[in-house]
Amino acid sequence: MVKWQDHIITDSNVLLGKPTIKGTRISIEFILERLANGWSEDQILENYPRLSNDDLKAVHAFTYEAFKDGLLFMKTKRA
Repeated sequence: MVKWQDHIITDSNVLLGKPTIKGTRISIEFILERLANGWSEDQILENYPRLSNDDLKAVHAFTYEAFKDGLLFMKTKRA
């Protein structure tokens, strides 16, 4: 299993401290946006060759952990 902490960092001097893939200026938000817009992981890796399969696994692990720990949640509107 990939440990996201080995691949994802935050640095206040890079993209205002957004979580990014270590050694790049590619944010987790950017990768998730691509996936949400229908890009496959293969398309992401082809277009951003500095990324690895393990980097993408780390994005999934990071997102899962954020939801699991309650850092992210969905607000619902009351009818």
